[in-house]
Amino acid sequence: MLNEEKGLETLHARLKDVLESLARSYEIVFVDDGSEDDSWLVLERLHAKDKTVKAVQLGRNSGKAAALSAGFKNAKGKVVITMDADLQDDPEEIPNLIKKLEEGYDLIAGWRFKRADSLLKIVPSKIFNWLTSLSTGAEIHDFNCGLKAYRRRVIQDIRLYGEMHRYIPALAHWKGYAISEIRVGHHPRAYGRSKFGPMRILRGLTDLLTVMFLTRYMERPLHLFGPIGSLLFLAGLIINIYLGTLWFLGEGIGSRPLLLLGVMLMLIGFQIASAGLIGEMIIGTRDKNEANYFIKKILD
Repeated sequence: MLNEEKGLETLHARLKDVLESLARSYEIVFVDDGSEDDSWLVLERLHAKDKTVKAVQLGRNSGKAAALSAGFKNAKGKVVITMDADLQDDPEEIPNLIKKLEEGYDLIAGWRFKRADSLLKIVPSKIFNWLTSLSTGAEIHDFNCGLKAYRRRVIQDIRLYGEMHRYIPALAHWKGYAISEIRVGHHPRAYGRSKFGPMRILRGLTDLLTVMFLTRYMERPLHLFGPIGSLLFLAGLIINIYLGTLWFLGEGIGSRPLLLLGVMLMLIGFQIASAGLIGEMIIGTRDKNEANYFIKKILD
């Protein structure tokens, strides 16, 4: 959550009503992603009067992926439900998510079938969801819905950074977890303003490339980098063989731009097949426990 002070008490009250009706042990973990309003003061009051409330404050605005990671790390339950704090998602959907999860799934995503957002958000989102589903093979209609249910083993097995929170269902699907979705209600924003912007779209698309690499080629990276690098290297080799033949026949080639092109293609092809491969493997195999944020305070 970021700058959501006006809706926190309402959200807390609605969550309490739903969670008490489940007759299960529970905790409510709020993650303050460097809010500049009085969100933290509200969370301190909620924690003081309700010991099921845990609050985590990040030292600066680190992004949703970092906030989710902090929440996952500090949540203790066998089942973890995530949702945004803007009151657009229904806490009353939590029992439906748990019921679907208990059918044998590891992750249940909310599908905002009727979104209460502007076309400026809905149209790019639909395109993004279609591209993500097509490229990753995860048959989910709404990857970016904040309302999701997880078994603990899923959140312990997936590392988040950048805008990777959008692709949790895709990453879980790639690792072999059983995923599904249910239709959930969606409402207009009650307070504050949306954090949506064009830069989030661009960052999301670049991270989609990373997800494609991780889900399709992490175990076989040469299937991606090998053909590209090999084709460029082969093109440069053919050019250089041609120029080498002319040189043996007595024709000067030292001043020909084609010679430079041939050498460059061979070098670039080799770099794509090696440096690109090594770089993606390093990113994909970094320590899952390495945090890209720091926690300033915890109320537990």
